[in-house]
This record gives sequence, C-alpha cells and structure tokens, in this order.
Amino acid sequence: MAAAALLRGAVPGRGGPAWCWRLRAAPGRRLAQSAGRQGDDPGGGAAWACFPLAERALLRVRGPDSAPFLLGLLTNELPLPGPAAGAAPPLARAGYAHVLSAQGRTLYDVLLYGLPELDEAPAFLLECDSAVLGALQGHLALYKIRRKVKVEPCPELRVWAVLPSSPEDAGGAVPLWEQANGATILTRDPRTACMGWRLLTQEEGLALVPRGQLGDLRDYHRHRYRQGVPEGIRDLPPGVALPLESNLAFMNGVSFTKGCYIGQELTARTHHMGVIRKRLFPVQLSGPLPASGITPGTTVLMESGQVAGKYRAGQGDVGLALLRSEKIRGPLHIRTSESGQVAVTVSVPDWWPMATK
Repeated sequence: MAAAALLRGAVPGRGGPAWCWRLRAAPGRRLAQSAGRQGDDPGGGAAWACFPLAERALLRVRGPDSAPFLLGLLTNELPLPGPAAGAAPPLARAGYAHVLSAQGRTLYDVLLYGLPELDEAPAFLLECDSAVLGALQGHLALYKIRRKVKVEPCPELRVWAVLPSSPEDAGGAVPLWEQANGATILTRDPRTACMGWRLLTQEEGLALVPRGQLGDLRDYHRHRYRQGVPEGIRDLPPGVALPLESNLAFMNGVSFTKGCYIGQELTARTHHMGVIRKRLFPVQLSGPLPASGITPGTTVLMESGQVAGKYRAGQGDVGLALLRSEKIRGPLHIRTSESGQVAVTVSVPDWWPMATK
C-alpha cells in the first residue's frame, strides 16, 4: 500500500521536558509544519538545520491486530493517533521504545509513529537503524503467529532530523506550524525536546522547512552525543545494552504500568528496586586522540587506576560511556594503544531529572 494512502498530515510530538532552547508555540497553537511561511520572520539566515538520516529506515506495521501485537514486544505504550478536529483527519503521534530480548537486553531502539486508521485497521511506522531493518522485520515475524498483521519495509519515506541552526538562535527560529501535506509526518522528537523534530517525507525535506539549510550529519551526531542521546546499534549494541542503564526512562521510552512484553521482568525488577549503578553518560575527550578514534569497549579508568566503566561510541572528541555513577566526579582517563592518555570529562545533561544531578 502506498505511503500516501496511510499518511494524512503532520503530527505533533508527545509532551515532555521543556525546550532546551526555549522554543515554544504560542498558547493554543499546535507546533508542526509551516511550508510557505518564510515571511513570518523578517530576519535573514537559516533558522533550521535539516539532516537526512540515511542510516535510519522505516518498517510499516498494519492490520487489525497490529496494536496488541506491538504492545507485546515494545517497552512502551503505543502512540495512538489523536482525535480529528472538524473535517480534518486524525493526527499521528510519535513515541519511543526498545525491543528487548527474552533476557531483558536491548535488541533494537525504535521511534514509533501512530498513523490514522485506514479501513478501520491501525497502522504504525517503526523507525530503526537501517543496518538492522531486516533483522527487526524477521524478529517481528517470529511473534506474528496467526495475527492479522502485515510487516513491510517503507522505503518510499526518508527520515530527517530538524534542529534549530544553533542553540543561541533557537529563540528566533521560524516556528513550524501544523498542516496536512499528503505523505509527510512532522513531529517533535519524543525522546527529549533537545533533539528537535523528526520529519518523514517522500519529498525533499528542505522544501518543507522554512529557512531550512542542509546540515552536516556529523553536527547532528555531535549534538546528540553532547545531549547524551543514544541512537542505533553503535550506541546500543544488540543483546548487550540494558534499557534502564541506557536512560530509556529519561527518554519517555518505557511504561511501568502497561501489560506484559518480551523482556519485561528484568526491567521491571530493576525499576522497582530503584538501583541503577551504571548509566550512559555524555563524555568529552581531550588530549591526543588516535587517528582511528577510541575503540568501543575501551576501559575508562579513574586516577587511581580503578575501572570506572567503558567507552561506548562517539564522534570525534564527544561520545557516550557506560560509567558507574559514583565514579564520574573524579578525574577519568583512557589509555590509548599508542601508550598515550586521553582525559575524559563527564557531564550530566540539563534535561535529565534533578534526582540524577
């Protein structure tokens, strides 16, 4: 089925933390698409940086049983479409979740897009790392057993990230106003407001964003690492990463009140015990870096030589490390293969809950 038949307009994101860059809609207005409104801001220059994410891909899941089917596999509730306003079609919603192994470890991180029902059959899009698109489709097929569900790739849509051109300019960025536009979804990133917007479209993304400019993908990943947001299999190795250590709860990605799902037991027990000794933290590296970068899994050491954790992944001098929370305050370092030493500075993102700071 063509994507245009399933996607009927823009979508607002879920609620969540306040904008890190103080970007807000006027009271009573819904944030979303604003093509053709360049005149709203007389200032020059680009307001938005648009990043085509070729490393992200989409699966379409549709059919009468698609909602209960996905609920049994995902850590979160489903983002169901919002009610229609007058003659307008219902609005899609976005959410975030992990697919877990039976042992409770993360297999895939997904952004979810709930679409308006077509012929009374719910439909969803699952955004995932393109390297595991086939693996995720195969994993879903294992659990489909007699359910009226169809799982298929959705190659006709491209995934874009949309961020204010710079944090300093965000307050003056052209607002994105909601409007229906065929096979296009525009929604705030459901993980945290600091990650801006997600745009799914068959068209050229720059044409849909007023005063948008094409961004350097490295800048998107550097921003993501500075904010402590993991994405894809480099940051969340399948079968290795634990969801709560990966800050899934901070990113609105897990429900502790929904029904059972694969891998729930360990996650629920860890949550109710209230003890998470290690977390993924954003880190800044300083010192002579190896030409090939820091190898994932490299040990992070305290000044005394005690192990504080492991480096997970990064972009240049910024990245993520899985560290013991009680050991992040002191001087940390990584020993490189060239017998050098790289200093590691840990930060706690502003959007994390106060209890973690």
